[in-house]
Amino acid sequence: MKFKPVEVGVFTGLFFAVLHAIWSLAVFTGVAEGFLNFVLGLHFLTNPYVVEPFSLGNALTLIIFVFVVWFVLGYVATLAWNRMQKRT
Repeated sequence: MKFKPVEVGVFTGLFFAVLHAIWSLAVFTGVAEGFLNFVLGLHFLTNPYVVEPFSLGNALTLIIFVFVVWFVLGYVATLAWNRMQKRT
């Protein structure tokens, strides 16, 4: 089965961008550090990180950067997948 690279790229880019938008919202609302402490505690770890104060510029940069990176990864992975499908 062949997939369309742009569609897969947009899907993966949006998926991970939305996850990072949720993280930015957690930082904005002040629940991020508590969430980190909880998740790391489940893994028997202590939190060595400090969540910085919210910055709209940083949040937008993070979301855009993550979208671009995952778009490219999804696009390239789809090209590779489609190429492998031709050989079988």
